[in-house]
Amino acid sequence: MFGCIVAGRLVQTNLQQVDVNKYVFELPDAHNINHIVVFLLGTVPFEPGYAATVHLLWPNKSWQMLGALSNDKPSAIFRLKATITPEEAASMPGVNAELGISIEPIQAVEQQLQQMHQQSGGSSAVVVTQQQGQQSPSAQVVRQFAERTLQSLFDYAMSFATRPDASMGAFGSGAAVQVLPVKAFEDWYNGFLRKIQRGDI
Repeated sequence: MFGCIVAGRLVQTNLQQVDVNKYVFELPDAHNINHIVVFLLGTVPFEPGYAATVHLLWPNKSWQMLGALSNDKPSAIFRLKATITPEEAASMPGVNAELGISIEPIQAVEQQLQQMHQQSGGSSAVVVTQQQGQQSPSAQVVRQFAERTLQSLFDYAMSFATRPDASMGAFGSGAAVQVLPVKAFEDWYNGFLRKIQRGDI
């Protein structure tokens, strides 16, 4: 249902469900991450009236809310460097962090977003959500780039989508789902990286 991309790394699809409507990505070497993109894969939308909050957990710290995802805004860019001081990052090289996603009623998500922006002034993350309001020109550029990038990824990956068949065991027993090969994500990422290196993007 969810995916994430750390700049310079492969797309992460190693999502773990830890509770009802709660999911976690493990982020290796998190102290080296500057920005991360979190997005809906497009295969399973949120149920009507629901959205998701996105959080980050550093070792020995509490969960920090980064922003939100919804069917209207299925992607977001977060700046992780703003969630930890340079001194803290330097003190724990090679540490793993956790990215948490919690599916909740939209009203609860909106309330948490308002509280987050009141506490932080909205400067801790560049979040692609309706609740963000007016964005600076630089934020608009980032948002447009992220939307185009994720649309490219979605279109490319969905071109490889197939229905499961009986050879896949219980998973393929007529389930109304589509299967995406991980290699499709890897090929898209490698092609995208080559475009960046050539200066085409």
